[in-house]
Amino acid sequence: MAAEGVVFRTGVHVGVTLPAAQLLADFDAVVLAGGSTRPRDLRIPGREAEGVVLAMDFLTQSNRRVAGDAIPEGTEILATGKDVVVIGGATRLRLRRHVDPSGGALGDPDRDPPPAAGGPDRRHPWPTHPGPAMLSTSSSQAEGCAREWSVLSKEFVRDEAGRLAGIRRAHADWASGRPVEVPGSESVLPAQLVLLAMGFLHPEHDVLDDLGVEKDERGNCRSFGGYRTSREGVFAAGDMRRGQSLVVWAIAEGRECAREVDAHLTGRPSLLAAKAQSRSDVAFS
Repeated sequence: MAAEGVVFRTGVHVGVTLPAAQLLADFDAVVLAGGSTRPRDLRIPGREAEGVVLAMDFLTQSNRRVAGDAIPEGTEILATGKDVVVIGGATRLRLRRHVDPSGGALGDPDRDPPPAAGGPDRRHPWPTHPGPAMLSTSSSQAEGCAREWSVLSKEFVRDEAGRLAGIRRAHADWASGRPVEVPGSESVLPAQLVLLAMGFLHPEHDVLDDLGVEKDERGNCRSFGGYRTSREGVFAAGDMRRGQSLVVWAIAEGRECAREVDAHLTGRPSLLAAKAQSRSDVAFS
């Protein structure tokens, strides 16, 4: 990409070290293609307990530690020798636990355990969307992760010092389509570290607000007729436009967004390839 003329500028924090408005002054078009980075939180009693952290904070720090970066004293997030619980699942509160002296917690629970691999789902045969849901186990899970499904997180339990000691949970019945607590199923699961991994709500709003770009009802960048935003010359693609999604969508939307930027800059229909283009229209060599 650099050989084709793309200039990469590192160490730039748009909206902090570089005013967002400066982008519009320096460039003819701006594409907002950041991720959906505002994490979903879990506001239940005891949330302020020491030991309840966002999973991305834990992951980022772990990556920096592996890279040899110094972690400021007093900010370390370590799982070593702790009971660890990871809560995830977007709007469905899901819980998993892994007790491991080396630290760590991984899993992939859902409201109910999906069927084990071995045959196609006749209601959703492969490769139709959403396709067959099958229970899979990663290598990390196979090391000893205990997974639990249909669990309601009710309270983060603290010790006398205010540190996290466990999580009060109960099993849920989804027969009605909504989680209903099963009577008598409440218990406390020991935990000194809880990682909140429930996905992300929307992109950071600082840059969007600085550019005066309109947001949709979910907090994402609103687009009009494709990838154009409410601000002339500003486009959006990927997670910033559609919300947290897959990297394949980011790639596809990036390509389509490039077509709109090309048309905007040249004032004519773009000649760039499109995902909707038929194979008969493409020349192969």
